Amino acid sequence: MSRRASQETPIEALRRALPGLPPRLQEAGRFLARHDFDAVTRSMRELAAAAGTHPATFTRLAQALGYAGWDELRDALIELRRTAAQAPYSGRVRALGTEPAASLPAEMLAADAAGLSHIRPAPIAEAARTLHLARRIWLAGFRSCRGIAQVLHYQLRLFRPDGVRLIGGVGPEDLDIGALQNGDVVVLISFAPYSRPIALTARRAQASGCTIIALADTPDAPVAEGAQHLLLFDAATGPGFFPSLTGALATAQALAAATFALGGEPALIRLRETEERLAAFSEYVPEKEPRT
Repeated sequence: MSRRASQETPIEALRRALPGLPPRLQEAGRFLARHDFDAVTRSMRELAAAAGTHPATFTRLAQALGYAGWDELRDALIELRRTAAQAPYSGRVRALGTEPAASLPAEMLAADAAGLSHIRPAPIAEAARTLHLARRIWLAGFRSCRGIAQVLHYQLRLFRPDGVRLIGGVGPEDLDIGALQNGDVVVLISFAPYSRPIALTARRAQASGCTIIALADTPDAPVAEGAQHLLLFDAATGPGFFPSLTGALATAQALAAATFALGGEPALIRLRETEERLAAFSEYVPEKEPRT
């Protein structure tokens, strides 16, 4: 009997049924619960390869949960994500309740300060070493994360004018994604709800043999899978209707600063050369003459 009319979500059905499933189906079920985003964006064959099992295992898993087959289970997962995606921000307002306007700024600032205190500096330093040694660096952030990627791109190029590229910065993003090569370092920036372009970039970077540095809100994020460096930041615990970008921005700036420090005197020379060019082009408003 089909589950299409059931009120139970596929993930709820999976978690309830998991203890009674055969070991192979349990493994597939746990993989599906952790990678439900991949289940709606990858083919069954690709999903099975990532899980280290046979495609037919996912068909049997779907049937064990009461679905006619994998396609029906996948449709249910897509519908679940579509429903959640319709209100990713207004849904937070309903969950958080109405906040008095006067107290909201202070609560948001307090939440951001608490989130920053949980960011671990050691992984940032390790990721900076990878950037320092990289021949070519790609930076990827889409939608609200675009600004974070642009800040990191700007700061790195101040002392690394060559070999640092922003995916989609000067042309179609798919051309940049297609140009990823083995040995490149790719920085992926994202938080829930995750955009399709960032998932595609992550998948292509992994398939191309790139080293991945992921700035993400959770270890289960699509960009975190296969990443050599995972830099976590808190995006969702604040009272605002929109997830906070403060942790991502602070992490990006710390990453750029640590990479510059590893560059030593050569990086300082290039930074001074960049400053001279900026001065020659009169990019900054001159400071006012001091009053006498």
